[in-house]
Amino acid sequence: MGLAAIQENGEGEMGLGGVPLGAKNKYRRMDSELTDYDGDFEHHHQLEKKRNSTRKYVFACAVFASLNNVLLGYDVGVMSGAIIFIKEDLKISEVQEEILVGVLSVISLLGSLGGGRASDVIGRKWTMGLAAIVFQAGAAVMTLAPTFRVLMIGRLLAGVGIGLGVMIAPVYIAEISPTVSRGKLTSFPEIFINAGILLGYVSNYAFSGLPAHMNWRIMLAVGILPSVFIAFALCIIPESPRWLVMKNRIEEARSVLLKTNDDESEVEDRLAEIQLAAGVSNGEKAVWRQLLSPSPALGRMLITGFGIQCFQQITGIDATVYYSPEIFKAAGIDGNSKLLAATVAVGVTKTVFILVAIILIDKAGRKPLLYVSTIGMTICLFSLGVTLSLLNEGSVGIAMAILFVCGNVAFFSVGIGPVCWVVTSEIFPLKVRAQASALGAVGNRVCSGLIAMSFLSVSRAITMGGTFFIFSVLSALSVVFVYKLVPETKGKSLEQIESMFQNEYEVPGGELQLGDVEHLVQKG
Repeated sequence: MGLAAIQENGEGEMGLGGVPLGAKNKYRRMDSELTDYDGDFEHHHQLEKKRNSTRKYVFACAVFASLNNVLLGYDVGVMSGAIIFIKEDLKISEVQEEILVGVLSVISLLGSLGGGRASDVIGRKWTMGLAAIVFQAGAAVMTLAPTFRVLMIGRLLAGVGIGLGVMIAPVYIAEISPTVSRGKLTSFPEIFINAGILLGYVSNYAFSGLPAHMNWRIMLAVGILPSVFIAFALCIIPESPRWLVMKNRIEEARSVLLKTNDDESEVEDRLAEIQLAAGVSNGEKAVWRQLLSPSPALGRMLITGFGIQCFQQITGIDATVYYSPEIFKAAGIDGNSKLLAATVAVGVTKTVFILVAIILIDKAGRKPLLYVSTIGMTICLFSLGVTLSLLNEGSVGIAMAILFVCGNVAFFSVGIGPVCWVVTSEIFPLKVRAQASALGAVGNRVCSGLIAMSFLSVSRAITMGGTFFIFSVLSALSVVFVYKLVPETKGKSLEQIESMFQNEYEVPGGELQLGDVEHLVQKG
């Protein structure tokens, strides 16, 4: 029996210590399992390496695409200080000051309107290049301007360039980003606007000590520098895969999707979704005809997209940034250096708090951030109105004014600042996306321009504090708008969002989704 057992297990051969050699088979099997494990580990390692590589590539594309927004931010920030010295050097009136500051926002609507059409013809990528060239020309004219008229010509050119850049960056990033990180990446343009504002404030402070006929020119000239990086960026970033599908360049679109998606198995599904959306669009009427006589679903999209863009500006954020020295002067701060130093604090706050939105937008969702933002802004704007009306003398009033201005820009950066551009770039169908987004950008820029061009006049008429009471009322209305008309788009592909509206999706009456509430509770 013993021999038979040995023969059965080890074919009758004995090893050292009487251990049957056949018993080593189990060790051979373990070696085989270890080899399989090593293979699985290596495969997992390669997948993780590819994911990291893909994320870095998409991140780089989002950063480079957002560079044009530095130009807008820099212009907003630098003009708040440069205007002090332009008034001194060119002897312009208060009305000319308002026109000079606000006309850029109004004229940028031409860039935004043209940008929608241009991006459909020459592509998203090269529209960004065109924006940089036009802005660079405008900045050069402003830098060398000997008179107010020439300065205005440069301002008009810069406005067109900014209009082109502002509308195309979120569209491009939304179209190239994976669904899971689209909100975070589409927020990048707002980060770069804030970074540009901060750089503008720092530039004001750094060059304010130079003679008045020179310092504002240097401040404006520095705005040309980002264009150099944009030229470099255009050599690296790919074209939008969705635009390539619209132009029937399917293989190029597949190649871009392979570079920008973690899971290769999902690429064909994503490509099929895009082709289906493009195919449906190709059978429909012309883009502008669709926008002028929209279907019920597109009508809801337009109300949401255009409305949130307008509310972003009519609460006075650009006026707060452009005229922050005037606001702080009304609060009791004296001296140009002190005024410009206080504005730097505003720029730092605005830039730092945008990072909160970047962290939370794909986790908590768009709508919770909008609630926090609009409610917080309403409180800060009302409190600033009270401060400027009742406490406009002494150190307490100054401290409270700085606190509430910084609080206002902080709440703006946490929510409606970046989320506005994210939602607008997500909700429209492929064929009308660029031009519908351009329409939203037009509303944004027109509201910004009207507020900027009337802020000083209105403040003189009803006091600075009274102006901020009006802004607080408008901000309260934005809370209602978000509640009624802005749906949650977190976690859905662009094509799924389009289907959600096309299937007669009724825009929710502001209900916060249960998953979002649970997530926020868990985070707390």
